[in-house]
Amino acid sequence: MGLPTFRRAVPDVVAGRVGLDRPIRWVHATERADAGSLLRAGDLLLTMGTGLPDDDDGLASFVDALAEAGAAGIVVELGRRWSADLPAPLVDACERHGLPLVVLGQETRFAALAQEIGERVVDRQLTELREAQRVHETFTELSFGQAGPVEILQAVQRMAAGPVVVENAQHRPLDYFAGPDDAGGFLDGWPARSRRVEVAGRTGWDAANGWLVTRLGTADQVWGRLVIGSPQPPSQRLVAVAERAAAALALHRLHDRDRGTLMRRTHLELLSGLTDDPDSDDVLRRCEMAGFPVRRRSFAGVVVRPRIGAAAPADLDEVAATVVRAAHGLRLPALVCEVERDLRVLVSAVPTADADDLVDRLAARVLAQHDVVLAAGRVVGERSAIARSVTEAGQVADAAPQVRREHDPDVHRLADLHLRGLLALLGEDDRLRLFADRELAALKGHDRAEGARTDLLAALRALVMHPASKTEAAASLHLSRAAFYDRLARIEKILDADLDDPDVRVSLHVALLADELSGGAAK
Repeated sequence: MGLPTFRRAVPDVVAGRVGLDRPIRWVHATERADAGSLLRAGDLLLTMGTGLPDDDDGLASFVDALAEAGAAGIVVELGRRWSADLPAPLVDACERHGLPLVVLGQETRFAALAQEIGERVVDRQLTELREAQRVHETFTELSFGQAGPVEILQAVQRMAAGPVVVENAQHRPLDYFAGPDDAGGFLDGWPARSRRVEVAGRTGWDAANGWLVTRLGTADQVWGRLVIGSPQPPSQRLVAVAERAAAALALHRLHDRDRGTLMRRTHLELLSGLTDDPDSDDVLRRCEMAGFPVRRRSFAGVVVRPRIGAAAPADLDEVAATVVRAAHGLRLPALVCEVERDLRVLVSAVPTADADDLVDRLAARVLAQHDVVLAAGRVVGERSAIARSVTEAGQVADAAPQVRREHDPDVHRLADLHLRGLLALLGEDDRLRLFADRELAALKGHDRAEGARTDLLAALRALVMHPASKTEAAASLHLSRAAFYDRLARIEKILDADLDDPDVRVSLHVALLADELSGGAAK
């Protein structure tokens, strides 16, 4: 504690050092043995010990009461009751509870010390109030300006100085903004990690991941969560940022439902009707009235998804407007709607047209303006198959790589994804997840134990990605051939398997892809 009066008293921490980071709410000076009943959480006790119990059990009980009350610590002035070392029972009890116990080697005026600490506490509280006011003003301005999710999350990123993620109820990231010190990897294995994180109440901190997590939606209707990277326990200010951001996102969602997204809302209702009851006369009539022909047509479902973590995040409203303009320019009837930060698009083409080519041309116009992932389901000729095409487009989008690669097509289709596409279709099948866990558990355990010294999963991935050349596989990891061969030998020993056996390689390749798609990211 950097206070002049405190420093002059020659303080020495004799127990409970692990609790020194506890915030001090207020300070009290007393010699009463029942001080625990008078304190509140965060109170610091100043005492000379003259009124404390004489027996060992009494001293231990005194500390137990302070710990139960949530006291910030005990400061004891030597000279009146104890002239040298404090009693061992007092020290041991404080150490057991992690309650800081500080002795003052020089006589000091408790009134001056209490005043100095109190002034510092008040200054801190005023600072927190000013910060809270700034948070309030920031989000009030965003709300009045009807800011979209991108603007809201960018404000959170600035105020939190850390990574920010919005996920849906299925734990899929919808938006991501990296923190200033984020070296990458914050999203690695996200769905699997997120499923294991549960917080009580609306907002909570997960120490294992270093996440501040806030519920989006009501307790009965949760549509997602806001996650802010916070390696240390979050301050009240950061909690306020998270909760105000959640409220702003909810307000935007409400505005989206009740204001200028009438067309998208109507299109969502029509698309839902076509997937749920494609032969309904009412749905067919409404589609025709909306300029979306559904009789004697071919259909293709398309998903347009902003790339997570892109340098310039795509605004979904702008992307939707571009899709509408592109479809209009191609004279291609399309339903365009938003579902959980995805654009779902259904195009309607005459049977003689090449619907896949029309989707490709639509995609080219969109990609010229926005960094997004486009995925398409198979073209279908029956209204009853529309749901399958739309669902397939979403599964392909889930399986498509988030980082654009040199040879990637503009539009991802199931046929382009090969094995990855098949695994995407299997989705959340528990049997697939159990298979991946069984195949990779031993290697994952080894890598966790070894830390950064070796990465056998990376070596295995390089092997299956470069099946024709172990030299290229080693080069992809910047390893010498000898070092790479050594890692392969260790993998074979751990798995008790021959990596040259085609069946073994195929099995491990499938496990790696399944693990990646389920969010394990082979960690």
